[in-house]
Parts: sequence; C-alpha cells; structure tokens
Amino acid sequence: MFKSSHIEAQQKAKISQGDFKIKGFHLDLRIQVMTPKAIMEFADKLAEIGMNTLVLEWEGTYPFKKHVPISNKYSFTREEVKKIISHCESIGIDVIPLQQTLGHVEYILRNPRYSNLKEDRKDISQLCPMEVTDNVALFTDLFTDLVGTHNSDYIHIGGDETYLLGHCEKCKKKVAEVGKSKLFVDHMKMIADIVISLGKKPVMWADIILKHPEAAAELPKETIFVDWNYGWKINHFGDIPNLQKLGFTFWGSPAIRSHPDNWFITDWATHFKNQKEFIPYARKAGYEGIIMTSWSTSGLYGFTWDVNYDVVDMVQIRNTYPLSGFNILITSYAEALKSKTPIEPEEFVLKYAKRQFELNKQDAQKLLEFIFFPKELITNGKPDRSSSIAIMKNTFGKVRDQLVLINPKKNIEEFNHFKLMADLRMHYLTFKEVESVYNSKDFVSSEVPKLIEVLNQLLEQAKDLDKRFIKLNKGFLYDSELAEQNYLRTKQMQVLYNRLTKLK
Repeated sequence: MFKSSHIEAQQKAKISQGDFKIKGFHLDLRIQVMTPKAIMEFADKLAEIGMNTLVLEWEGTYPFKKHVPISNKYSFTREEVKKIISHCESIGIDVIPLQQTLGHVEYILRNPRYSNLKEDRKDISQLCPMEVTDNVALFTDLFTDLVGTHNSDYIHIGGDETYLLGHCEKCKKKVAEVGKSKLFVDHMKMIADIVISLGKKPVMWADIILKHPEAAAELPKETIFVDWNYGWKINHFGDIPNLQKLGFTFWGSPAIRSHPDNWFITDWATHFKNQKEFIPYARKAGYEGIIMTSWSTSGLYGFTWDVNYDVVDMVQIRNTYPLSGFNILITSYAEALKSKTPIEPEEFVLKYAKRQFELNKQDAQKLLEFIFFPKELITNGKPDRSSSIAIMKNTFGKVRDQLVLINPKKNIEEFNHFKLMADLRMHYLTFKEVESVYNSKDFVSSEVPKLIEVLNQLLEQAKDLDKRFIKLNKGFLYDSELAEQNYLRTKQMQVLYNRLTKLK
C-alpha cells in the first residue's frame, strides 16, 4: 500500500526548481549497530525534518535465508527487519537496501563458503569479478531476498573503492586486453541486470566509473550514480558532466562522519563546509537526489588469522563517535536542503546554540570555538602541524575547559555528547604525550615508574569516561557493543601499561 501511495504522492507533488526528489540519509551498520528502536526513532526524526529516504547498508546485520554465514552477532531477526521497514514506510520514509557487490565485502569473504570468490587470499575486501557464474548465483540470491523485504523502487549496489581491480592473474589478463573500465563495468552491469530483472532500479557509488569511464555507456541507463563528495573539489573522481551527457541520473552525497573522524576528533568545520558548498552545487548540476552519509568507521578491518589465511575474527579499530552525538549536523543538513541559499556554518551554530540549548551569547561563542577549533591528527607519533603533542594538548585544553563549564537550559543530554567528545580528546592527547616519551630516543628505564603512574591515572579516568559513554548511548547501541567500543578505545593504553609494568 505504501509503495503505490508513495509513488502517487511523488507524481502529484510539484517539485520546485532546484529541489531534490530524493532527500535521504544513509546508515552504515558495519559497526555501531543501532538497535531497532533507535533506527525507528531516527527515522521519525528524519520524517520530521523533511527527509523521505533512508539507505540502509545492512552489511552483516541482515538475516539472509540462503546465506546464513553472512550474518554477524548483531544481525537483526527477519521480524525486526520487517518492523523497521514497515515503520519507516508508515511515516513516508522509503527504505533502500545497500548491498555491496565488489569491494567492501569482508563480511562475506571472511567465510570459507565464499573463499573461491576472493580477489586476494589475504586482502579479503574485494571479490573477483571474473568468477562470473558464482557471482551471479550469490547476488541473485541476496537481491531476491532483499526484494522480499523491501518495497523501494531502488537497490543500492555499492561499487565504491574497488582498489584491487586487476589484481589477480585472471583480472590482470582481462585488464591487459580490454582495460580496467571494462573489467569493472562488465561486473557491475551483471549486478545491475539482476536488480533490473527483479523490477528495481540500481543505484551505485560513482567514484570508480568516474576514474575509469571508458566503458560507462555499456551500463543500463536505469543506473543511478551517487557522487559522494566529502569536502573536496568538484569532479574530484572524474568528469561528471560527461557521464550526465550519456543520460545517467545522478544523486549527490555529502557526509557528517568520514575521514579523518575518529573517537577522539570530529572535523566539524569540514562537514559544515561540505554542506555549504556541495548541496548548492548538486542543485545547480541537476542531481535528482541527495543522500547524507554517516560512516561509523573510517578505517580498515583488523583480522585474526588461522593457518592458511582463514579468518577467525575481524574488528574495526578506527571508529567514529556514534551518530547519537551529531544532531547539530543533521539539523543543518535539513536546513541546507530547505534553503535556496547556502547555509553559513558559524551563523547556524550560534543560532542553534540559542535555540537548542538556550545559551547566552558568551556560551554560544564557546560552543562555536569548540566546533571550529582547528582539527589536527597525530601521525606516526607526530602532530600534523603543531611542534609537539604537549602544545596540541595545551591549546585544545583551553577550549575544552570553557566548554565543560557551560550549563545548557534544555537538551542537556545532547550537549553532554559535546562534553564527552572534548574529554575523550583530552584523555587521548594525554596518552599520546606518554607514548611520545616512551618512543623518544632519549627514553631510559628510570622514567618507567613515572609513565606507569600517569597511565594508571588514565586507566582510572577511562572508567568514568566509559560510564558516561554507556549512559549517553544506552538503547542507541546494544549493551555488548557499548562495552566493546569502550574496550577498543582504551586498548592502546592498556597495551602500553602492560609493557611498562614488565620493565619495573
């Protein structure tokens, strides 16, 4: 019932010039798997702010009937999947499933059942596009299952970041004969044809076809490309207008969590700038839809191997702060879609501080300073720009100290996410300062007791941070996942502590 009424409503709606037919959000369920209740409440929020689409990248959380090994420990039941989709449809949110079909398929290839599909024995991020018969069988099963639970007209078939194209001997041979574009397109055309045969329209990330566009015209014209741009120059991956000339439809995709975000840093300024610049561009370029991405991780899987490269376990170490802390960017995204003029990030933050938290001008300015404080990574033990970690810690500490003293009059829990983010960063910088001393060429064993003392303090502080993290995210993520996130976040500290105590 939803499908026909939804389509009829879309047909009757008068879409103003420069507006988007598809206004959506993408949920990455690779890690930080939201509970069914949290997903449905999030969908309610999306509907309230004018969204009509939710792209769900289920990964190992989808309970495939014929391919049980794909499902992980956080997989939903089929009843939960149906309940989530039914709820979304009841409030006008179309749920598009995203099923990766070439790269980012570690969660499939980790299982011996699919070993023959690996492009590489050890890097199991990508399947081999030359294993055509088995690929057709696998994805026909997966898409048939997804079509049985999803009513959307669309299926997202992934296709991004296929860095191993042409890696194995069979693929190398084909690339030598016809090129990388043909290798990629032949596989993605096969995938798209399965989707079309099931009565759906294929949606795919645009980065690889933009890098290797020579065979693009061979893809079905029903294919919709998603230009993901997280703050870089237009045409970052390749010439978009040339693909548009071939008759393909485009959607745009900015991000509110992506590289270099992690547990200890969020590049708020880049995400605001991304909305300010890319959304108006997408309008001007004639994109029919916009899908905001929000990545729970911006890193790679770490593996535990058995003999002969059998995967025992895999874990994402580089996680971002959970989506629960990003209401300010979600709200600015909604406003950016409604406004025909670009949002002004600093002006928006100040207004948001007053409206959402009832902060006075002075405290609103302190929140602004926290959000737009220059972000800096530590790479190989060295700050990207600062002369030392101690200076990084000192300068950020001043901003943090002002932020934690703010007492909002409403939406206190939301503001507490900012405070926790600031404290997690200070905690991390203090540890990195210890680590830099330990790795100094001048370090001697007599300094060990002092470092152990600092690490003891950090591990004690971590217990309080863990409790705050659980309190703010309980019900949003599963209890066991909250415990796992806390464990992974402080693992480096515990490892160094264990090393140093052996030197006493």
